[in-house]
Amino acid sequence: MALHKAREQAGSSADDVFASPLSERPLSKRAIPELPTPPDIVFQVLRNELLLDGNAAQNLATFCTTWADDEVRRLMDLCLDKNIVDKDEYPQTAEIESRCVNILANLWHAPDGGGNAVGCSTTGSSEAAMLCGLALKWRWRNRRREAGLPTDRPNLVCGPVQVCWEKFARYFDVELRQVPVESGATGLEPHQLRDYVDENTIGVVAILGVTYTCTYEPVAEIAAELDRIQAETGLDIPVHVDAASGGFIAPFLHPDLSWDFRVPRVASINSSGHKYGMAPLGVGWALWRDTAALPADLVFHVSYLGGDMPTLALNFSRPGGQVIAQYFLFLRLGREGYRRVYEACAHTAQGLARQIADMGPFTLLYDGVGALPAVSYTLTDPDSRRWSLYDLTDRLRMRGWQVPSYPLPPDRQETVIQRVLVRHGVDRDEIDLLADDMRRAIKELDDGRPSDASRGGFHH
Repeated sequence: MALHKAREQAGSSADDVFASPLSERPLSKRAIPELPTPPDIVFQVLRNELLLDGNAAQNLATFCTTWADDEVRRLMDLCLDKNIVDKDEYPQTAEIESRCVNILANLWHAPDGGGNAVGCSTTGSSEAAMLCGLALKWRWRNRRREAGLPTDRPNLVCGPVQVCWEKFARYFDVELRQVPVESGATGLEPHQLRDYVDENTIGVVAILGVTYTCTYEPVAEIAAELDRIQAETGLDIPVHVDAASGGFIAPFLHPDLSWDFRVPRVASINSSGHKYGMAPLGVGWALWRDTAALPADLVFHVSYLGGDMPTLALNFSRPGGQVIAQYFLFLRLGREGYRRVYEACAHTAQGLARQIADMGPFTLLYDGVGALPAVSYTLTDPDSRRWSLYDLTDRLRMRGWQVPSYPLPPDRQETVIQRVLVRHGVDRDEIDLLADDMRRAIKELDDGRPSDASRGGFHH
């Protein structure tokens, strides 16, 4: 077929989008089409399909950034073709990554936060957690080898962690010892550690922002308990802080809280720039106390991108835009800007908590005070209700709200809770509208039993 004939069949840029050949048939889903189509038509057709997704502004289940400055979008466009791993070709992007690492080291009170911080960017806090977990395993293994002891049974002790730690344990052959959540607790309690740590423990994970309940685990108290265990047994067990969410909240809302490198036993910290760091999706951070906390054999040196280039990451091709956006936000907001944003978020969360407490059927697990700007709650007497929190989730979804319902971790799985996260871009008016819809949904559920078909679940 002549090329001009192919173009005619594919449509021209002057065609009406909805009269074009592409819009008159289902999109190709299993094979690449034979003919090209003008980009504006493809754009509009795909844009329409994407309208089937939920409204990100109403997604109160996610910790991730759903709002961005226009300048962030423009910077992302400028970095579309920059592979941040190629530090020889894109040295200024690499320099900006280094600045971000040092800014975070200073924010988290690393011993050398003045320009020689040890850390890197990642695709998110999950990759950062895995890198920090590998460092814990390597350090433990090196110590055992030097002492002539076996290295075949490493374990990692933690409370109710996010699934990335389960992945780490399975991928890298480490036993994950998850400590059950005690009745009335919202995370790992220090006194529980004695029954779980031993000579094969590579580290203890303390969570600054528990995924399930949004509270902080007591990092300093966990470290103090490990100090006592070391004094009694000789076991020197490091702490890793999973600050995926809290790492960008605590420094501004709770600056006097000791959770970071001010605690001597903390060896490493991971956090997510694309959560409360406010950067676009695709950036996390891994930081270590010092070079001794990061075994040298985890750092690779490559030459095939030009020059000798050290690299520490699970990915070898990654766009630089998210890191540039993170630096933009550091400069644009400063400490005071971050503090103002998250004070507003915290006040909004606390206002929602008061409304939820007044609705009647709920018991608050976390009221938005002292940790993340969020609320978590459960039904006070679920057996007396003709509906469950899963039914309430479904009713709210009819109005576009994504409010997750899920069971607590093992040993507390009989307790189903809901969680609402307040992020940058979620304002008080929006939360008041959610509260109105909750009250309306509760009345509808109280007035009539929902059908079995409405009983679903939020798969976290």
